[in-house]
Amino acid sequence: MRRFVTTMLALLAAGAAPAQSLEKFPLRHGATEVPVEVAKPRGRAPFAPVLYIHAKRGFEDVDREHMRALAADGFLVLAPDWLAGNMLERWPDRHYPETEADVEAALDALVARTDVCKGPVGIVAKSRGPYFAIRLAAKRAKDIAAIVSYYGHFQNPNAPEPQQLFSIAPEVRMISSPVLMLIGDADYELRRFVNGRAFYALWERGVSVEMQMYPMARRAFDFRPDATPEEKIARRHAALREREWLRRWMKLTPEGRCG
Repeated sequence: MRRFVTTMLALLAAGAAPAQSLEKFPLRHGATEVPVEVAKPRGRAPFAPVLYIHAKRGFEDVDREHMRALAADGFLVLAPDWLAGNMLERWPDRHYPETEADVEAALDALVARTDVCKGPVGIVAKSRGPYFAIRLAAKRAKDIAAIVSYYGHFQNPNAPEPQQLFSIAPEVRMISSPVLMLIGDADYELRRFVNGRAFYALWERGVSVEMQMYPMARRAFDFRPDATPEEKIARRHAALREREWLRRWMKLTPEGRCG
């Protein structure tokens, strides 16, 4: 308990340091150019690397706010706009497999930076984002230290309806990266069910997994403009859980430095 309190105090203290403005640049791979943004902490490198994967609603200011908050806690956060890279409209009605190459190219760009810690990276992903994360973790286990999933997809969005209702993505049975699931108990029933099945499948295989279910919290509890008092608390609690999970499995110091 004392260690947990000490870690939380360190996280809060680190959060007092403001992050620099986001850097923006195009990432080219093959014939595709993907817009990328980076939130970089103040201070001396190297920094702990985090890949941020946005939801299918698109890359928005709420995502940039989240990235800045992570950077204020010492993480260097790189986010690809996987919709813009393929000129897709917001809220696509299905999953486009070609977008996975954009996210993987962003992972390559992150690990290649000279200002990040060497070793596997953390992933913070929202809604559709965790599906990209588990696909990456199944393909490149050595590169993924930990995953933080906000109300995530753990089934292929293109799978037939029976699979959506009663099963999980095969990647869940392949990955070894520790997974933290953050979801509200007022989220949509199907999403809660699939998260639950993924939790049991990971735990049964011995993968480090935790599910944080927030009472009275809806989808997008972490940034809703109409957030209830309970959802505002859930957002703060989720931020602490997220930082603690990343630091634990990326083997960082309590101050968020490379171990």
